[in-house]
Amino acid sequence: MVQTASSQAGTLESNDIFIRMTQVPEGGESSVSVESIVMKQFGEDIIKTITQCLEDSGLKGVNIRANDRGALQCTILARMEAAITRYKESIQ
Repeated sequence: MVQTASSQAGTLESNDIFIRMTQVPEGGESSVSVESIVMKQFGEDIIKTITQCLEDSGLKGVNIRANDRGALQCTILARMEAAITRYKESIQ
């Protein structure tokens, strides 16, 4: 049985964001998908924030799925930091 690394952070409550990170198959590219109640207004900013956090972490081959409920940027950053830390712990 092959074990894959994964992590999650956040909730589906109002003004929060739920982030799930999973390992992609070897050699696969990282990807980010976002579902948000404010996608039309702030979708680009949410994706940019998540992508920048991923790049800053140095992680490669990670699939990120985010479900946003109107989180502020500081909340997105905090949830990403938690998910990244948990992900790194799961691969050690």
